[in-house]
Amino acid sequence: MTALPRPVSPPARPTVRATLADRRFLRHFAEMVVAMLLGMAALMPLWSLAGLPPPAPHVELHSLLMATAMTLPMSAWMLVRRHSWPAVGEMALAMYLPFVVLLVPFWAGLLGGHGVMVGGHVLMVPAMVAAMLHRREEYVGCP
Repeated sequence: MTALPRPVSPPARPTVRATLADRRFLRHFAEMVVAMLLGMAALMPLWSLAGLPPPAPHVELHSLLMATAMTLPMSAWMLVRRHSWPAVGEMALAMYLPFVVLLVPFWAGLLGGHGVMVGGHVLMVPAMVAAMLHRREEYVGCP
C-alpha cells in the first residue's frame, strides 16, 4: 500500500510586525518615496511652465496635480519591480485618497488650502503603509 503524498501547505503569511521590520519592505517603501519626490521635483515645475494658475485659489486642482506628480513615477517604479496591477492601483488610491478626503473639510471652511496640502502629504504615509501591508507578501517577496 502506497502512502498518499502529504499536502504541501502554503507558506505562512508574514505578520504585520515581521513585515514592518523586513528590510525588503522598508527598502521598497523608501524607493517609492524617492520616486515620489523625483516626480514632484520634475512634474510640478513643468505644470507651472504649462501655464497652470497659482496654487492658492485652486486648492482642488493643485492637490490632485500633486498626487498625480507623485503617483506617476511611483507607479512606473512599481511596474519595474514587477508588482501586480491591483497593487499599483491600490497604491495610486493611497496617493489620492488623503487629498480627496481633506477636500471635504476644506469645502466646509474648516480647513485651509495649506492644511489640505500638508495634511494630504502626512496622511499619505499611513495610507501607503496600509496598502503595502494589505499585500505584504508581494512587498516582502519582491527582489
